[in-house]
Amino acid sequence: MVFASLEFLTLFLPLFLLVYALARPGGRNGVLLVGSWLFYGWLSPLFLLLHMALALLAWVGGLLVDRAREGSRTRLRLLAGLIVLNLAVLCWYKYANIVAATWSQVLVSAGALPLDWQKVALPAGLSFIVLQAISYLVDVHRHVVPVERSFVNYATYISMFGHSIAGPIIRYDWVRRELNQRWFTRENFALGARRFMIGLCMKVLVADTLSPLVDVAFHLDQPSFVDAWIGCLAYSLQLFFDFAGYSAMAIGLGLMLGFHFPENFNRPYLARSIQDFWRRWHLSLSSWLRDYLYISLGGNRGGRWRTYRNLFLTMAIAGLWHGGDSWNYLLWGMLHGLALCLDRLWDELGGRPLPRPLAHGLTLLFVALAWTLFRAPDFATALSMYAGQFGLHGFALGDALAVTLRPVHGLAALLGVACVLAPLWQARIEARLPGSALLRGIGALWPIAGFLLCFALIASREAVPFLYFQF
Repeated sequence: MVFASLEFLTLFLPLFLLVYALARPGGRNGVLLVGSWLFYGWLSPLFLLLHMALALLAWVGGLLVDRAREGSRTRLRLLAGLIVLNLAVLCWYKYANIVAATWSQVLVSAGALPLDWQKVALPAGLSFIVLQAISYLVDVHRHVVPVERSFVNYATYISMFGHSIAGPIIRYDWVRRELNQRWFTRENFALGARRFMIGLCMKVLVADTLSPLVDVAFHLDQPSFVDAWIGCLAYSLQLFFDFAGYSAMAIGLGLMLGFHFPENFNRPYLARSIQDFWRRWHLSLSSWLRDYLYISLGGNRGGRWRTYRNLFLTMAIAGLWHGGDSWNYLLWGMLHGLALCLDRLWDELGGRPLPRPLAHGLTLLFVALAWTLFRAPDFATALSMYAGQFGLHGFALGDALAVTLRPVHGLAALLGVACVLAPLWQARIEARLPGSALLRGIGALWPIAGFLLCFALIASREAVPFLYFQF
């Protein structure tokens, strides 16, 4: 069950909101917790038990860390053990398949039989739940947050179905006050519902429409220049509108329930450098990596080369975190780590800022080329796509993509580009039409019209899972 499905929109969400609204304020955490567990149980009862076990582990672990003497080895060993245990669970479900596949290839190349291996399925939301658990345990150790003594409150935070599947990565400190007291009001509900509808439009109208086009492009044996760039640019839009759309829906759901989650994207495709891009893309992950990984590795302490090493390792680990079915994710993270190091070196050596259009263009070009590696199912496919992007397979549009292309794909791409560029036009439009009743009317009504169109599209085709569900 995904947000952009009939089951969620017509059954689960209305029933949950009705029970939540009728519950007393003191009992709403329990309603949210049970609703979240039912949501996970709908996906898989076995995965639900895993989520419950991880919630109990982190809650008990936080109590033990808080009780241990400050600065003692016991406290540090306990914290390290809890982190390792959480990471071990994540690594098993996320990386066992690729390790087994790699080892099987080694055996075959040595003349032995391949490994007899049954694939391990990744539980939905596991990566985000583990990161949230680690941040909570570290924050309790650092006295950033007080330990949560109510299991219901902690389990509600860690299992909240609105954001735990694909982010944002919510830290306990951001919601701990609202776990104890929040306001379920008409204003919050209306604003949250509007944000949810906007996110659904991003997902269904742009990301899902471009999905078939991207699938065909990345399965061509020898994509031409046009094929490869259509696939690459379409995927760049699909990924952003899929993930940013989910984040908007999660933020909207949280606001409907009385929670205020932070923004997760800030116009990333308008970035002027790779550093700027990572200040705008997946903000909750970027800040998590900075506060719990980069700083723990030493950050920018210890000289220039150690800073570059820490930056590179942080991004390599971030790439590895994104997926366990291909080593491409690790290479993607290493590419971004190298680009960040070069970007930082340019600034430290006093390099002049590039003209704004050139800076935008080069940043977007690098990001799009890196997305090719990120999307390709294996390294051979990535190399084939890169060969196509540099014209090594010819330049004309191929037959397979020509058959797939429809006017609706162009409309979705134009809509996506318009939404990306809208912030650049917004100030000019508002300056020319201050207080315009027409603008206010359009701003109030288009999410509703978009939601109705999305609902019709969802009813007429199969639900498309969110891309970040696999991460």
